[in-house]
This record gives sequence, C-alpha cells and structure tokens, in this order.
Amino acid sequence: MAKREPNQPITIGGVKVQPGQRRRLELEVGRFYTYTPTTMPIQVICGKSAGPVMFVSAAIHGDELNGVEIIRRLLRVPQLDRLRGTLIAVPIVNLYGFINTSRYLPDRRDLNRSFPGSNSGSMAARIAELFMREIVQRCTHGIDLHTGAIHRSNLPQIRANLDHAETLDLARAFGTPVILNSAIRDGSLRASAAAVDVPILLYEAGEALRLDEFCIRGGVEGIVRVMRALGMLGKSRRKPPPEPIVARSSAWVRAPQSGVFRAYVGLGERVMRDQTVLGAVSDPFGERELEIRAPFSGIVIGRLNLPLVNEGDAVFHVARFHRTDVAVERIEGYQESMEADDFPWVDVPNGSLSP
Repeated sequence: MAKREPNQPITIGGVKVQPGQRRRLELEVGRFYTYTPTTMPIQVICGKSAGPVMFVSAAIHGDELNGVEIIRRLLRVPQLDRLRGTLIAVPIVNLYGFINTSRYLPDRRDLNRSFPGSNSGSMAARIAELFMREIVQRCTHGIDLHTGAIHRSNLPQIRANLDHAETLDLARAFGTPVILNSAIRDGSLRASAAAVDVPILLYEAGEALRLDEFCIRGGVEGIVRVMRALGMLGKSRRKPPPEPIVARSSAWVRAPQSGVFRAYVGLGERVMRDQTVLGAVSDPFGERELEIRAPFSGIVIGRLNLPLVNEGDAVFHVARFHRTDVAVERIEGYQESMEADDFPWVDVPNGSLSP
C-alpha cells in the first residue's frame, strides 16, 4: 500500500490548524451597537493525510436553518476521524440575519448578491470579502446549503453549473433525485468561487425557518457522498441512492389573480402540460375561481405554502424533463433511501420522519 502524503496546516483568521487537529475558530465580522464583537463560527478539521480542502457553509440567508442542522450532524460523523484533506464547516455565515430570523442583513442587503465583496464597502460587502479571503480562497471545493424562501418549500435538489465537468460529477455524487442546471448569478457566492476556480454545489431543500428531517438527512448523506467521491473519506458499503436525473431548465408558474390559493399537487409530483390542475385561486366567497394548469410537463420542485397570493405571485416551480416518469421513479427511490432502517445520520427517536 502506497504511503499517504502528509497534510499541510491551514491558517484561518491568523490561527494555524495543524494536521490531526480539530479546532473551533471565530472570525470577527463586525460589532453590534454596543460595540460587542459579532463573529462567524467556524470548525476546522485538518486530517493527517493530504487531500482536498472543502468548505461547507449554511445560513448565508439567515432564516435558512436546515443547513445549520446539517452541519451539526456532519461534524458528528465518526469517519471524520480518518479524514484525508481538510474540512472547513461554517454553519452560520450571516449571523445578523440568523439572530433576527431574517434572510437579509440589517441594511436589507442580500449577502448572496454581494460577492466577492469589498473591505471598504457595505456590511454585506465586507462580510462577503472576509468569507472569500479566509474561506473560499483556501479551498479546492465547496458546498453551500440553502432552503426555499419564507413560505416556500423546495424538493431536495442540487443547483450547479453542469457545463463544468467536475461540478457535474460531484452533483451526481451528492445523490439528490433532481439536479438543476442553474445559471450563475452576478454577486453570488457561486459566481465568485467560480472566478477563483473553486467548484461549488448549492443544495436546496425545505423551507426557511423550519427544520425538515427528510431534507436534513439528504443533506448530510449528500455531503458525505461528495467527500467519498473526492477521496476525503473511505468508501461506503451502503447501497447508493438512484442515479439523479438532470433538468436543464425550470420555470415558476404564477397566480392568475389575487385571492386564496389552494394547491392540489405536492413536491415531487409529475404534471402534464394543460392536463394537470396544479391548484386554484378564488375570492373568499368562491364566486370567482381560476384554475392553475401546468403550462408544460415536468416535476414540481418548489411550491408556495402560504394560501394568500397576489396576482403574479410565484406558486409552483416546475422542472422540465424529457422523461417525467423516470424522474418520479428516482424521487420515490430517493425517499425510500432516506427512510431506510439502516440510515446512519438519524438524530430523532425511532428514526421517524414525522414532525
């Protein structure tokens, strides 16, 4: 057996973490009105053997909580004691938003539209610059964890630039039932990471301000699978989930009028163009009611949960597939995999997925 190359220490925020060490760090990102420091909590696991350097981040939008729990469970995975390479875990990037259960920073800026940032710009720009300098630019790969916005749920999915060969391979390794080819938006973490040649996967699952056990399990399992694919962890004996199916495009279906919204289909359901009634919007008396029909065939990957809508509100996110029947099979197989009795990343009594 070939001898493994020793790992190198990594320095973040002026603190050096040696191979074989696991350290908790605090990056100061600013101060409250009281002049009390605000910090970005980080845990670094520096393996003894060389390998990729990967960051996993959550709560760039402060109200997206699933990722915080995913990282908490990830850090308890026993195999990390034999890590090859380095893992940088950042469970709360936007501390201000997290404290205020808000997507945004105090000045209402979206941190994920403020990259690569500037050390002399707005609060969002300064936090973005710090994250790029201290985290992203020290890494070879990254996974950023998100949920749907408030009152909106997302089916577990990976969004990535699928025209990048390595990114596509890692997206497949993550194992969500759906992979969505997603354009890179200006000012996003993905755009700035791509500019410094750090491929990033964006995991979308669940709803803001809620913990969803199904989505959490899928997130932990997916990260571990990516780490195995990169050689950071040993191989697994568990049966892998079904091969993901790729959607090259998607679109939101919008409310045709204002009123009370009723959804007839759920996440992961197959819809057929002009045939499937997705839902309906009516006035409070039911005297004027309009159906919402699928404008094209596909799978529902996002849905509004709030029953009150204004005309033009996005209510269903539908991904286009050439074979919608295959997509449904993959989603069902994925759900069975997450519900299996031998699932290792369980943190609830009896392993139940029920609330």
